[in-house]
Amino acid sequence: MDVAVIAGVVSTGLFAMSYLPMLVKAARTKDLSSYSLGNLAITNLGNVVYSVYVFSLPFGPVWFLHSFYLAACGLMFVWFLLWGGTRRRFVSRGTTRGGLAATRHRG
Repeated sequence: MDVAVIAGVVSTGLFAMSYLPMLVKAARTKDLSSYSLGNLAITNLGNVVYSVYVFSLPFGPVWFLHSFYLAACGLMFVWFLLWGGTRRRFVSRGTTRGGLAATRHRG
């Protein structure tokens, strides 16, 4: 392997590892209220269009990295459609995580 391929393999692993906490937290909490539907939709559209370029390149680490991004962004989009607005609606009703109404201290 030459230096460029080694760098590609290492960076692919690092980028994938940096995404895993976000995916795990989203799957565990089902709270995607900090994401926007527009951003996730454009990200997925961009990834699909970029796939034409990436998969025209010779097989290598970039294929794995882009495939991981496709899967991760696709999952986030689907999860947002399934659970995205739940937390936002709950919080906007004036309640907190524990379900108690938020009150202001007037002093």
